[in-house]
Amino acid sequence: MKITLRQLEIFAAIVSHGHVTRAAEAISMTQSAASTALAELEQQLGTTLFDRIGRQLLLNEPGRQLLPKALDVLDRIREIEATTQSRELAFDLRLGASLTIGNHLLPPLLAELRRRHPQGHVDLALKNTEQVTADLLNYRIDLGFVEGPVQDERLQRFVWHQDRLSVFAPPDHPLADRAATHEDLKNVPWILREKGSGTREVFNRALANAALPCAIAFELEQPEAIRQCVRNGLGLGCLSTLELRDAFQARWLAPVTTPFLNLERQFQVVLHRDKHLSPGLRAILSLCGVDGF
Repeated sequence: MKITLRQLEIFAAIVSHGHVTRAAEAISMTQSAASTALAELEQQLGTTLFDRIGRQLLLNEPGRQLLPKALDVLDRIREIEATTQSRELAFDLRLGASLTIGNHLLPPLLAELRRRHPQGHVDLALKNTEQVTADLLNYRIDLGFVEGPVQDERLQRFVWHQDRLSVFAPPDHPLADRAATHEDLKNVPWILREKGSGTREVFNRALANAALPCAIAFELEQPEAIRQCVRNGLGLGCLSTLELRDAFQARWLAPVTTPFLNLERQFQVVLHRDKHLSPGLRAILSLCGVDGF
């Protein structure tokens, strides 16, 4: 049995794109050549790697077992190629981050990474915690930055940053710049992040622990949309203080103090336990204060 790098490359591309034609286009192969490479790989391994559902290919159990090993080999080949091409550390990192982290904390981190390693390339996708976790588990990204708790034991988690959510209102609201009571919040309409976001999970847990009902007026994916809806008097909001500093300073939003709600949280750096730690991954983990691998 002789497995080629090209076979592993087309296998990884099909996992990423879910379709032979799109995978072949991504790595500059013809569809027939890609199909042949996949068929030969499956024949050599003695098993199918995908379930065929119409024209879509879905990774099956043998495929899931092969994927981290294939990605590991391809990553190491890229390292060798980068080493021979330049003395500078070259890498190609795929990152996923929750919105608040991606908008407020990652830009200076990535600027420092670029300053130290100008040959490096980073692709950043902003999603909610649930989506970033799914991308990590399916090897679609190399490293995740999330705002909510991650329970899956296949993932390694490292605390990176302390954060706090803040309840807020328009400046002319009766609760603006006041300490709200438990009674004050019983019947207010809320404008919140969508289910699956770390912000929403922390908020839900805080309200449940305080035995408060939650009347949701709107669920929105973008923090800016939430800020603007609250500004226009549609309800109260709850977001990271990182998202609210400028609005509080400009006085077009106002904080509502809620001492009975536990809105503290930790941002985490997350990666798959089976992920090969390339030099690029080590470089960004070091900037995050995560060392010792």
